Amino acid sequence: MKGGDMTGEQWTIQEVVRSSGVTSRTLRHYEQVGILLPTGTGAGGVRLYDEDALVRLQRILVLRELGVGLREIGDVLDAGVDAVEALRAHVEKLESERARLAAVVESVRSTIKALEKGEQLVADTMFNGFDHTQYKDEVVDRWGEEAYTASDTWWRSLDGAGRKAFEDESSSLIKGFADASARGLDVHGSEVQALARRQYEWIRASWGGTAPSAEAFTGLGQMYVDDPRFGKTYSVDGREFAAFVRDAMVAFAEKEL
Repeated sequence: MKGGDMTGEQWTIQEVVRSSGVTSRTLRHYEQVGILLPTGTGAGGVRLYDEDALVRLQRILVLRELGVGLREIGDVLDAGVDAVEALRAHVEKLESERARLAAVVESVRSTIKALEKGEQLVADTMFNGFDHTQYKDEVVDRWGEEAYTASDTWWRSLDGAGRKAFEDESSSLIKGFADASARGLDVHGSEVQALARRQYEWIRASWGGTAPSAEAFTGLGQMYVDDPRFGKTYSVDGREFAAFVRDAMVAFAEKEL
């Protein structure tokens, strides 16, 4: 549609939602944090977006797919790089990620084939494509090299049963938080706080037994919200509950740490 007296094609927020799959709530959030502003308003104050805004939104979504947090996205978008050149760089990263995921798919297929045929597994190829250090930079930046080393050493020390138990607890916590958020429970209530305590102990275990400080614990909670990799983890049927987990962790830290 055409937007008021402005020249050029513009799209209403409803049209952008329909085309992109991004919710209107998310678009408003992007507006609040300053990374995507409407370029005009239509009848009744409806938000409008022009071609530049759509390109910007596409770049935001690409960067989210690449695991970039909202804070960093704003810096990337405002760096003054030509949009075409920036998109070319995004495509290169996406193609690299596609190649990595293709390697993961093939490694898993090989495992399935070996298991079905009763063949010997080949450990050296079972983990092709997996990024074993995907959170290293975040951990080192926020809590130091020692924290990462302790966590990595602890993980490598576990046998198969130990790793499975740790991952099972993670899955149980995710399901518990998902259920609690769906029921609208108070994050300060006993049921949710019991989950938060388990989350705290789960993190302490992953840090090689080092108890996270209140700042570190709440910082992790905020990272769950800011980092799309965690957003995908704390999501059920398109409903994200990372903010619920963060709020529960903040409530626990304020009371217990």
